[in-house]
Amino acid sequence: MSDSNTTHFTNPSTFILQGIPGLEVAHVWISIPFSTMYVVAIFGNFTILFIVKTEPSLHGPMYYFLCMLAVTDLVLSTSILPKTLSIFWFNSREIDFSACLTQMYFLHCFFVVESGIFVAMALHRYVAICHPLRHSTILTNPVVSKIGLAVVLRGGMLTLPSILLARRWPYCRTNIIPHTHCEHLAVVKLACADTSFSSYYGLFVVFCVMGLDVIFITVSYTQILRAIFSLPTKDARLKIFGSCSSHLSAILAFYIPGLFSFLMYHFGLNLPLNFHILIANMYLLVPPMINPIIYGVRIKQIRDRLLRLITHKEAKFFSSCFGSQTKFHADLGGELVLGPLP
Repeated sequence: MSDSNTTHFTNPSTFILQGIPGLEVAHVWISIPFSTMYVVAIFGNFTILFIVKTEPSLHGPMYYFLCMLAVTDLVLSTSILPKTLSIFWFNSREIDFSACLTQMYFLHCFFVVESGIFVAMALHRYVAICHPLRHSTILTNPVVSKIGLAVVLRGGMLTLPSILLARRWPYCRTNIIPHTHCEHLAVVKLACADTSFSSYYGLFVVFCVMGLDVIFITVSYTQILRAIFSLPTKDARLKIFGSCSSHLSAILAFYIPGLFSFLMYHFGLNLPLNFHILIANMYLLVPPMINPIIYGVRIKQIRDRLLRLITHKEAKFFSSCFGSQTKFHADLGGELVLGPLP
């Protein structure tokens, strides 16, 4: 007698997301750090977008790329976490076949897009440090727009073949996906056909596209470091290196867990499945959470604008409480001084 685990079908209407196998009893507890990371990611990235939009002095190439990164992070985290939390909290495991493929597309498309944005940001740092006099003529607003469009088109076009192939495979084994979301390899493993082409294509995307991105970033920062160490004073070297450290930190936080998760799936490292799934979630949740923190702390213009925004809100709050009996002064250091009105 067949059960839901062995039902034979070729055109599934729904898949069943299992969550984290073996840790079902801890789903509610696991949801606490997951939801915390998501809230921080939403608040932080929307704050970056708001600050750049409302501050005319930040309307430049570096901040436009930072906004692209914020939007990409929002899409990546939002594409998985609402469904993941519904599994953890409400045991809502079903997902429509088309919705599963759509989620898969957004995940992998915007992962490639984010990689491309980091390449664009590395290009910006290279031009700004190695060719500062030509920076404004090389990276104009139209050029930045074209780079952003090219990055998005590359992600969309490279991801589409995987989704089209996944849609065509016959699924006759099970409709249960041992994962919190529709990860490409987790879905393809359910097909009862030779899916080696999908695996090879996935490896091609990772090594020939993202691998090239990493090489380009490495070459860019090699040239940047050469330019930094050629500066005459130690203070100048430290100042410019500090301006690059935020970008390097974000790059490492993005590539290391992402590549580790991909290699675990493709080469079957002898690790528990629940560990695989936790890592797969981390590389989609941690970078969107820490990127706005890294850039908000390290980039002085954003930090100062955020402090002015906070102190302005505090001033309005105290003004509403004390009326005309007080006056408020906010400086860039974030100090609030109260005194009697003349």
